Amino acid sequence: MTIENLGRTRGKAAPAKDAPLAPGAFVSAATPAACGGDPWVTEPTRYDGVLLSSFGGPESQDDVIPFLRNVTSGRGIPDERLEEVAVHYRHHGGVSPINEQNRELKAALEAELERRGLDLPVYWGNRNWHPYVQDAVAEAHEAGATKLIALGTSAYSSYSSCRQYREDYADALESTGLFGELEIDKIGQFFDHPGFVRPFVDGVLADLESLRADDPTLELGDVEVLFTTHSVPMADANLSGPETRGFGEGGAYRAQHLAVAEVVVADVTAALEERGDTGVELNWQLVYQSRSGPPSQPWLEPDINDVIETLPGAGRRAVVVVPIGFVSDHMEVLWDLDNEAKESAEEAELAFRRSPTPGVHPAYISGLVDLIEERVNGTPKALRPRRTSLGPWYDVCRAGCCENERLGFRPAVAGLQP
Repeated sequence: MTIENLGRTRGKAAPAKDAPLAPGAFVSAATPAACGGDPWVTEPTRYDGVLLSSFGGPESQDDVIPFLRNVTSGRGIPDERLEEVAVHYRHHGGVSPINEQNRELKAALEAELERRGLDLPVYWGNRNWHPYVQDAVAEAHEAGATKLIALGTSAYSSYSSCRQYREDYADALESTGLFGELEIDKIGQFFDHPGFVRPFVDGVLADLESLRADDPTLELGDVEVLFTTHSVPMADANLSGPETRGFGEGGAYRAQHLAVAEVVVADVTAALEERGDTGVELNWQLVYQSRSGPPSQPWLEPDINDVIETLPGAGRRAVVVVPIGFVSDHMEVLWDLDNEAKESAEEAELAFRRSPTPGVHPAYISGLVDLIEERVNGTPKALRPRRTSLGPWYDVCRAGCCENERLGFRPAVAGLQP
């Protein structure tokens, strides 16, 4: 039975009641190299496979509401409210592109692992739709795996982009009864790995070239570059990353995005100067999208559409939207950017370009396998290439990292407790 057929026989795992520690361990379900809780693991580990984990998405009209119930589980949101979001999926036939994108990502990872001689099968499981994480875990165990290295398809630190994955691994191990039989380490957040950054640099350069090809009178000063990511509740953003780092408002989540945007701007500027655009100074800012909370709840701002509306008054004639917070062109990119943000630009009479996400860009795929190899080889922190001073991020999440203000600390693996 394939993993996708197996996934259809089960639902989303119930929240774990516990994440037990092995004797002498400080990290639940971790390999011997990681169980002591060191921030960066320098002991080589022989893994049996890669656990590729993602958000998931519906693949038919009948899937849409059950999928959205999974996403909003525990929040008591009625189906009529969910239907307001469902229209985005129904517009595309009820099919989110994210699962097909993950199939392509899985295949690309497998090819690169094989090219490098790494015998690591890739097991794919989603948080919110088939195939689920627990199905991938069960498949790996049935194949004889005892040690997995998990790769979440989110590059930044926050509850939804890191800790919630770690909770899902605990849920999966408890639901399958595999605590004590299967160990799961997790690759740290990779926001500033060169392989993640490179596709955005390529994209911005291509977009600027395209804009100026369409309108030779356009100067670089006429263009605003908007680096966009998913908005999250301000309370959760402030709790992202270890408290000891003192990131301030927006926490590690905001700080990481700003740091990556600065690197992209610097690389683009250098490339433009090499091409003859001397004295270049790009106009740019970090914006947010896709907020879904009540108006009374503070979320990270400014909203991308509100910013686009102000650009003509600042003398801009064009906008380049860079989805720096996303790894693939899933629904919140296709709908919120390619529809809503594009419409905002048209209303503001701005030329519009939207840069690609990393997807299966060769540099991104190579970078992800670099990250896997760092854990396989126990590469010291100083030898891990990163593009900002914030990284390399932690192999083992620190205690109290990325708490959800509403839910508190649920059982999780791949990090110090709680």
